[in-house]
Amino acid sequence: MRVTQSMLSNNMLRNLTHSNTQMNKYMEQLYTGKKISKPSDDPMIAMKGVSYRSELARINQFERNTSEVNSWLDNTDAAMDQTNQAMQRLKELAVKASNGTNSSDEYQSIVEEAKQLKEHLVDIANTNVNGRYIFNGTNSDTQPVTVDVEGNVTTNFADDDVVIEVSSGITVKANTDGSTVFGEDGALFATVDSFIERLEAGENIDDSIGELDASIGGILDSRAEIGARMNRVELVENRLADQKIVTTKTLSDNEDVDFAEAITNLITQESLHRAALSAGSRIIQPSLVDFLR
Repeated sequence: MRVTQSMLSNNMLRNLTHSNTQMNKYMEQLYTGKKISKPSDDPMIAMKGVSYRSELARINQFERNTSEVNSWLDNTDAAMDQTNQAMQRLKELAVKASNGTNSSDEYQSIVEEAKQLKEHLVDIANTNVNGRYIFNGTNSDTQPVTVDVEGNVTTNFADDDVVIEVSSGITVKANTDGSTVFGEDGALFATVDSFIERLEAGENIDDSIGELDASIGGILDSRAEIGARMNRVELVENRLADQKIVTTKTLSDNEDVDFAEAITNLITQESLHRAALSAGSRIIQPSLVDFLR
């Protein structure tokens, strides 16, 4: 086969173009830090990258969900701690009032403090966080406890659970039923009202001590249950953190360029490109015109 000057020139240009393309590829890797700049560069890497990113997005959503659960649990636990403190103070007042050595002024002071503590308990039952009443289940936009002008308390706690998914197939109850803390039909408030009535009547105050103790026991049981849920959420958070680290590393291994390798490839390609240019200049130079001169 006869090799013409145009064939030599075309081959040289094609090889130089390929060499430039390779250099551009390695330079792009160094600029972006990624092995590929578009899916067609390596479809397999691109497909795996989409999968790993989807997994990271899923983990990030679960982390936001656990944060939401922690917000519910932390605020509920704080409210229940305040409830326990108020009830403990009412018990102290009951013990103090039952000893029979108080003056009328001291009795009146105890009555007034008990009434203030009752109002405080109502406020706790209506705890609102970010526009949600935390003791009213899924009906969190409605105030669960109301008090009329005569001081009578009405409770309407929703019994539906607020359930949040914190990992694949794992859900956690975020709220605490108000009826478990404040009693069915507001039994805790009835206990406090009974205590106040006995104070005002000045009789049978000892009976309130046992009733207040029973309410305090229910509060402590509810706090223990919240603590168990907090521990479970913490375990899930730790597992999500581990999964995130592994997935991020896998994504990096799949997409991120090895800079040492990329720099070596670029230097090697530059050397090859210079050699190709040098050889090409010698191949193209001879022509019929050179011999006619």
